[in-house]
Amino acid sequence: MSERLAKKVLLLGWDAADWKIIQPLLEAGLMPNLERLVSVGVMGKLLSLQPMLSPMLWNSIATGKRADKHGVHGFTEPDPMGGVRAVTSTSRRCKAIWNILTQSGLRTHVLGWFASHPAEPINGVCVTNQFGLARGIAPEQPWPLPTETIYPPRLTETLAHLRVHPSTFSVQDMHPFIPEAKTIDQKEDRRLWGAAVLLAELVNMHAAATWVMENEPWDFMAICDTSIDHFCHTFMHYHPPRMEHVPEQDFRLYKDVVNGCYRFHDMLLGRLLELAGEDTTVLLCSDHGYYSDNLRPVLTPQEPGGPAVWHRPFGILVLKGPHLRKDEWIFGPPTLLDIAPTILTLFGLPIGADMDGKPLLEAFSKPVETATIPSWEMVEGECGMHPPDRRLDPAASRALLQQFVALGYIEKPDADAEKAAERAERNGRYHLAQSLLDARRPAEALPLLEELHAAEPARMLLSLTLANCYLALGRLLECRRIAEGLAWDRGAGTPALDQPHARLVPQIDLLMGMICFQEGKTEEALTHLKKVEALPQDIRHLQQELCRVYLKLRQWKEAESASNRELKIDDDNPGSHYGLAVALLNQRRNEEAAEHCLRAIALAHHMPLAHYHLGLALTRLGQDERAIQALETSLLIKPGLLNAHRLLAVLYNERDPAKAAAHRQVISVVRPPAPTPVKGPG
Repeated sequence: MSERLAKKVLLLGWDAADWKIIQPLLEAGLMPNLERLVSVGVMGKLLSLQPMLSPMLWNSIATGKRADKHGVHGFTEPDPMGGVRAVTSTSRRCKAIWNILTQSGLRTHVLGWFASHPAEPINGVCVTNQFGLARGIAPEQPWPLPTETIYPPRLTETLAHLRVHPSTFSVQDMHPFIPEAKTIDQKEDRRLWGAAVLLAELVNMHAAATWVMENEPWDFMAICDTSIDHFCHTFMHYHPPRMEHVPEQDFRLYKDVVNGCYRFHDMLLGRLLELAGEDTTVLLCSDHGYYSDNLRPVLTPQEPGGPAVWHRPFGILVLKGPHLRKDEWIFGPPTLLDIAPTILTLFGLPIGADMDGKPLLEAFSKPVETATIPSWEMVEGECGMHPPDRRLDPAASRALLQQFVALGYIEKPDADAEKAAERAERNGRYHLAQSLLDARRPAEALPLLEELHAAEPARMLLSLTLANCYLALGRLLECRRIAEGLAWDRGAGTPALDQPHARLVPQIDLLMGMICFQEGKTEEALTHLKKVEALPQDIRHLQQELCRVYLKLRQWKEAESASNRELKIDDDNPGSHYGLAVALLNQRRNEEAAEHCLRAIALAHHMPLAHYHLGLALTRLGQDERAIQALETSLLIKPGLLNAHRLLAVLYNERDPAKAAAHRQVISVVRPPAPTPVKGPG
């Protein structure tokens, strides 16, 4: 067992929280509690996983494992009793951090975590995400607490009395979110009531959390709040700047809701930090961000998980406490998978070798030793998990299903139980395949996608996913076959933007451009990409692909311009920072190139070529020691990168001849000299 570095740990989850919204509020002094937290800790962007569906992501945060290991593959799953049910705490096939800590004898509380119902019998208090659920109730409708929402049962009556009904909020109470609330005709416009429902759910979970913090001893406490995500799905359309399709009156009424939600969260954060005390290590994170600028989608795909198109791949991370750095930024960035291993490290517990994440050692103020065990699943003893065949209360499952339908994440389940179960099972396999692709395991995703595509050949986004899987595997003929099948007859003209196929038109040409590029047909690739560029809308990653083509054509200025256009659309695109760096290097603008290599690495550390080109730029700038560090890092990620070996052989030639010889040896083994030709007779 390693040294315990934290007396207590408070894990706060703000679903969909995003620095792009938070930063202006911090600068304006409107989130003072978060400002105090980041000033004494480390902060950074937290890279999400694909697909960006909250049940999958929050279970990855809790376990340090991807979906193929933890078993939660979406919002719903087939019900063993027939039909479909919401994912539950029994859907998770492995131990969450609170199960591991329970098994380790630590007093542990968890509140509001996604897919935590029915409450698990952990060594502490469990309040599930059903506790504050107020979706679908009428103003005067009774509001019974679902069974098994709270463990231990002795706290059920006490905590249930803390809940407030949305109807208890007055119009005046809603003014911080909607300053002109009193002008709304609530018979015609139900959005004010919708905001009150979301506020009630937020307040109720906070009330339960503060009561538990005040009245129950604890070593670890996890509180997950989904209201930022829910407020954004309802009101981000109205957030400044005004989107073209949003009426002026709606914009005037609802433009302050999202900022109001964040500011209210800051108020609640202040109380949680006060109750936690100065000696508690605090970790605040989100499972993904949320588009709030020019990248907000005009159309939301009308299929399961479609609203996730609004989710931005970078969430937030703040970590403060003893033994941690202060007022610093973590680069990399870390991922959701790193949260659970970091918590284990804070408690001096070993990390499971089967976890996909790693502890955030760079956040600590001193070197930290960690230990590993093969798997926490092999450790015997009571951990507070339900048996996998545990039956969920049908009423609770219906309530969760209604919430997911209302948010647009799932379709209303088919009345035919068998068909509903089949659809849930297919959606789960599709999400699992996306997760495997995100893990760079396309060979494992392929059989799932091929089977799904055979069953639903008309499902367009599924077809694109399969095509991209083929592309990742270098199977260009199959990829082209699907892309050409999607490239429907354009003779009838371009479809209207509100037609489902319209949103696929740019993706098809973008895909065709990528196929042609890999086939070595650079000019043909450019033709396809130019078609997309001519469309009157910003397409993410288009300019990044154009940059690749221009680099291949050695058109450095055009590559630079394409990268700058992409970064104007999305400054958090590591590929475009890298492409710009290469374009600048070829123009001998080495200092600028180094800067963009560093930006790329900060957004996506595992980019070996970005580290290599950083080393090249630093070599040209005469910063050889830093260049050696960058080049060695590139080889840690990709040992066979010959150009890095060549440059290191040169840099080490006088400093360390043995190392220079070792790098030359690698080059000779990988690419041995051509044999001397044998002459024939005569």
